[in-house]
Amino acid sequence: MAESKNLWGGRFRGGTDEGFARFNRSFGFDRRLFEADVRGSLAHCEGLRAAGVISDAEASEIDAGLRGLLARAGREGAAFFEDDAAEDVHSFIEARLVESIGDAGRKLHTGRSRNDQVATALRLWLRDETDRLDAALGGAQAALLDLAEAHADAVLPGYTHLQRAQPVLWPHWCLAYFEMFARDRARLADARRRANVLPLGSAALAGTNHPVDRGAMARSLGFDSVSRNSLDAVSDRDFCVEFAAACSLVMAHLSRLAEDLIVYSTAEFGFVELSDAVATGSSLMPQKKNPDALELVRGKSARVFGHTLALLALIKGLPLAYNKDMQEDKEAVFDAADTTRASLEVAATVLRNLRLREGRARDAATVGYMNATEMADYLVRRGLPFRDAHEAVGRMVLYGLGKGLELHELELEELRAFSPLVAEDVYGALSLEQTLSAKSRAGGTSPERVAEALAAARASLSEG
Repeated sequence: MAESKNLWGGRFRGGTDEGFARFNRSFGFDRRLFEADVRGSLAHCEGLRAAGVISDAEASEIDAGLRGLLARAGREGAAFFEDDAAEDVHSFIEARLVESIGDAGRKLHTGRSRNDQVATALRLWLRDETDRLDAALGGAQAALLDLAEAHADAVLPGYTHLQRAQPVLWPHWCLAYFEMFARDRARLADARRRANVLPLGSAALAGTNHPVDRGAMARSLGFDSVSRNSLDAVSDRDFCVEFAAACSLVMAHLSRLAEDLIVYSTAEFGFVELSDAVATGSSLMPQKKNPDALELVRGKSARVFGHTLALLALIKGLPLAYNKDMQEDKEAVFDAADTTRASLEVAATVLRNLRLREGRARDAATVGYMNATEMADYLVRRGLPFRDAHEAVGRMVLYGLGKGLELHELELEELRAFSPLVAEDVYGALSLEQTLSAKSRAGGTSPERVAEALAAARASLSEG
């Protein structure tokens, strides 16, 4: 049996089993909350002082001691956290504080439980991490815009069902992912707003006995409001699930981006080439250039999805209020944040090290009957109902396939055999330039609309 340093030993006679102590210990991962926990403790200290629970002198000692711990951690780095006895980051901080300033440090936990303490620290940490993720999303958006502007006139095939459908401008493709990331940033901001509520002062579950000003503590820590129910405050982990779910959607979008670029980099497509900085080779086949960076981004999405599901499973059957199960929330949240931010940064690096093969992409956008819809719309403009036009053009395509010719390569009389409405001006309507410029409504791929969308996207990014 091992004697452990903890915050709860008075009721116990025997020592803690060593195996259980290791199983119970969370300091190995929750020490990431150190700075956030100290910030919360500083606010709690001031709340106790303002309420007259501790003296000004004691508050000054505690404040200086906590700030000293922050300074030590900054100086000593990982060595500062080498402690085999600490149960968690909260007991570690209290032990170090008492070592530093003596008995005054024992008064800091007055009116506070680890339940509202950890909820506060986790919300503080998550709020900061959300801001870092938002910055990483902005970096990925900037990389997309740079890539779009570098190839403003480039064209590539657009796909549905991974079959060639209609040509689009390359910047239009880039802006599709820009929009996905914009929604991700909005979701994270929304989740941040709900996370930015102070649980400190809820104590273990019923609220604190001491007259601390929770509103003042909230303002000092930058929280928008205080929690309205102490039972809910200490057991709420919705904000963790929301954060992980928002990360999951970021990763889903990154995975789609990765999949597109992996496909486009194959010899069969050949639209893009990854630089050596973001690709690897084969241990056996000397000619290979593998898109490992993108494949890892695609693969890591599953990891983040799993964390979201794990958090949902964790909370689904918990009775009110706090339960030790909630210790398992942190590793899922930490890894979701780390993985998502790293994936965003790698994706931005890939985008900045990407070569678009404009000629290959443009050539691909002119074959495969990608102007068939233009032919149908041409017939509609000449008075044919769309359903009849669709049927006629389908037969034209079938005829062209038999001859090995695109629609614009067929003779006028051949086209007229399917509809007498076809005239000499049909070839202009079927040109790549006209196919693009005809998509001139808001959100379309015409050069004019895409230029406007690029300018708007750049302006929104500059505004933050």
